[in-house]
This record gives sequence, C-alpha cells and structure tokens, in this order.
Amino acid sequence: MNVIEVFNQTDQKIDLEYIKKLSDFTLKKESVDNGIVNIILVDDDYIHEINKNYRKIDRVTDVISFALEEEETINFEFGRLLGDIYVCIPQMKRQAIEYGHSEKRELSFLIVHGILHLLGYDHMEKEDEKIMFARQELVLNEYGITR
Repeated sequence: MNVIEVFNQTDQKIDLEYIKKLSDFTLKKESVDNGIVNIILVDDDYIHEINKNYRKIDRVTDVISFALEEEETINFEFGRLLGDIYVCIPQMKRQAIEYGHSEKRELSFLIVHGILHLLGYDHMEKEDEKIMFARQELVLNEYGITR
C-alpha cells in the first residue's frame, strides 16, 4: 500500500483526495506498492525560494521533486521513502491558461511528472526526455486525463 500525504499551504481550494488517488495510480503503474510520498502545494514565493536555494535558479517554477532514495534497493521496514514534491499552484494555473487546457490536466501533469522524478526519470538528455514524457502521457491517458 502506498502512502501519499498532501499538504495544502495555499489559500486555494484543491481536491487533495484526487491528488492522492492519481499519485497512487502513478506509483502502481511504475510497480511501486509500498512507496511513501509527500506532496506540498505552495505559492510563488515559497517555490521561488526553494528554486533559488536548492537549484540556484532565481525564478518561480512549477514543480520541484526531492528524491530521498538514491537507488531502488533501499527499503525501510515501513516502505520506500521516495521523497517530497512541491507544486506551485499559482504557476500551475498560469500554465493551464498558457497551454490551453484545464487546471486539472495541468495539476495532474505536474503530479505525475514529480513522481516520475522521484523514481529516477529525468529529462536532461533528449533520449531521457522522450522516455519520461512518453511515460507521463501513458499514465495520464490511462487515468483519463487528456488534452
């Protein structure tokens, strides 16, 4: 059983149960059934500070993942402690408008994207990006989230 905790640190009303269900679905699609993930919903200032301090990028971003596992073989008695995902809700809303799709679609994309990062996927190289983005689309489509 996966454990997903969602913390809303914004004043926005967000369906936290939806995020938990999508996260669990994503983990199961990746054959993880004992993962522990924290998802923290934040505002522009908070994610800007994280981005600046940890990535040395002085701007707002949409999602940042902090993987706590360095390799898949690390297991605790209570499960795999995968890490934390920070999602910027105001940036998510701006991107939904920019990309011309719903906030639900954009939030779903960011959640799946963050989880895949926790599991070791990356998009720094073109080939890795193809793999990661194909995986994201597969998960989103199977969950019923289309463009």
